Amino acid sequence: MADIALQNVTKTFHDVTAVDRLTMEIAHGSFVVLLGPTSAGKTTTLRLVSGLERPDEGDIFIDGRSVIRETPAQRNVAMVFQQYSLYPHMTVRENLAFPLRSPILRTPETEIARKIAEVAEVLRISSKLENRVTALSGGEMQRVSIGRALVRDPVIHLMDEPLSSLDAKLRAELRVELKRIQADLGATLLYVTHDQIEAMTMATRVGVLDQGRLVQFGSPREIYENPANLYVAGRLGLPKINALPADLFGQCPAGAATIGLRPEHIFQGAGRTAGVQRIERLGDQTRLHLRLDGFEIVTLADIHTNLVAGDTVAIEPRNALYFDASGMRVAPGGTQ
Repeated sequence: MADIALQNVTKTFHDVTAVDRLTMEIAHGSFVVLLGPTSAGKTTTLRLVSGLERPDEGDIFIDGRSVIRETPAQRNVAMVFQQYSLYPHMTVRENLAFPLRSPILRTPETEIARKIAEVAEVLRISSKLENRVTALSGGEMQRVSIGRALVRDPVIHLMDEPLSSLDAKLRAELRVELKRIQADLGATLLYVTHDQIEAMTMATRVGVLDQGRLVQFGSPREIYENPANLYVAGRLGLPKINALPADLFGQCPAGAATIGLRPEHIFQGAGRTAGVQRIERLGDQTRLHLRLDGFEIVTLADIHTNLVAGDTVAIEPRNALYFDASGMRVAPGGTQ
């Protein structure tokens, strides 16, 4: 295992800059998630680290060694894709063994057997080793796909939205499994997703990308509580942060154009009066959809609330975030 570093990496395709002067460090044993919408530069960054793409500018280091002239095999990285990328005519055991039998690795058969048994136990597929992969469920096939990467002991595992094609229940289960596996093995992961829940629940560090630029890099909690700008604030949190005129509740910091309010940061019982538009009862959570001066606001209520559509409720902000006209964070000190 090793530390990975990207320094001012830029990659363009024709007239499109897919990755723009990206600098980032991935520490040994960390679970780093790149978060952003389509075309943010997530997959291109993954391909640059893997060696499938070469940067136009900048450098990439593995354990202090520049690797931009090395092939993926020389870099000793492993990739897991959205699709399973398994050999359907092979058994689970044969699929897991395949990368270990490459001419580069030349792994002894006794070592192959040991690694397969170890990884299969971690992935909880030991009883499926003799099955054809076509006889497996979607979740089992994705476990095998992940296992093909884990058996190799690479310096880093690169995962490109590996759970996105699964149903919601299975995604939730495998999120927990993947985090457990990473922790058990002490593996280093660089994981790409547009799913904020995956980023919040699995990552030790999150990198938020916007049009090829790394906008913020930190722990999930740090990015959620202290976003650098309105774009970052909107990438994390469900329900989404409320972005409203800065002076909607009265005084605001100088230079602020927008007040950002997480649903849990809206206090009920005092302040301005808003009308209840509708109520979402989700079992463990009740969401109130309010309207104030023509603006939609989503907040949370007691799960046993007696409020109904048409009622009114007094609300005021707590722990508000403020942003200027360009979307950048404004310090809370000072009012206008």
